[in-house]
Formats: sequence, C-alpha cells, structure tokens
Amino acid sequence: MSAHCQLTGRKPSFGNAISHSHRRTRRRFDPNIQRKRYWLPGEGRFVRLTLSAKGLKTVDAIGIETAVARIRARGEKV
Repeated sequence: MSAHCQLTGRKPSFGNAISHSHRRTRRRFDPNIQRKRYWLPGEGRFVRLTLSAKGLKTVDAIGIETAVARIRARGEKV
C-alpha cells in the first residue's frame, strides 16, 4: 500500500540523512498514515479510509460525509 492520504493527498517527501561526519545520503520522510473505519450513514455502510494524522483531524472537523465527497471529487473510489 502506498503511503498517501486519501483526503489531503499527503505523500512521502525526500531529503538527506546527515551523519555525524556530515555525509549526506538520501532518505524518505513518510507521513503518519493510519487506516480507519468510519460509518457512512448516508449509504448505510462502513468505509475504510487511509488517512494521515492531519486527515483524521480534518474528518473530525468537517464530518465524514463531506470528507468522502471531497475524496470522490478528487477521483478516488471509496
């Protein structure tokens, strides 16, 4: 499973790991991805979403119905 948020679109970013001797090697910064199951009352079913920690807070703020509408507007299947 790719490490990207279905709601906010956050995905891994890349940078350098810098050692004590200051040598640089490439590394990957992954978002804090969680899988969460929500009850979707409009459809009478559960949906399982892959969200970042920021995405979880966004769902709490705007509601699951609005969040699923935004995900579908981006073209993702829920």
